[in-house]
Amino acid sequence: MKNNIFLYLFVFTGLVALYLFVSSGKLVKANDATIEKLRAENVSLQDSVQELNIKILDVQHFSLENNDYALENYVHLNLEKPERYIADKLLETNERKGDNPLVPYEGMQGEFKINKINVLNHKWILAEFTDGKHWGEMILDYELKDDLGVDFTLQSHLLYASTF
Repeated sequence: MKNNIFLYLFVFTGLVALYLFVSSGKLVKANDATIEKLRAENVSLQDSVQELNIKILDVQHFSLENNDYALENYVHLNLEKPERYIADKLLETNERKGDNPLVPYEGMQGEFKINKINVLNHKWILAEFTDGKHWGEMILDYELKDDLGVDFTLQSHLLYASTF
């Protein structure tokens, strides 16, 4: 009887070991497939990040921040971020009651205010304005003076005919 128990224990242990061996082989294959899938996805995501970085550099090409030639005009003013200073001065024109004086339209659903600004170089600004329902864009000339005053001059503008 004792021998039979040991025989059954030995056979049972062997079956458990065989089961664990087979299932671990399947688990390793499944993990390898998952790892390969994740590696391929990682390569794809790295390519996407690289493409987006190139697009960002293209978009930033036309900005004062990345234009060393234009920034040379402001070295004597000791401004840490001239682009931010100029944008802030333009946004200050929104503080007046009523429509922004640089926007050549009267607000239809409210007051037209400038909400997005792109300082292109040491002479031009591209700005977007809205009254909350209607949208438009304008190109401004500007001059940053030695006393840190800024003069803005409207050059061109448009108001989109329809809104979404």
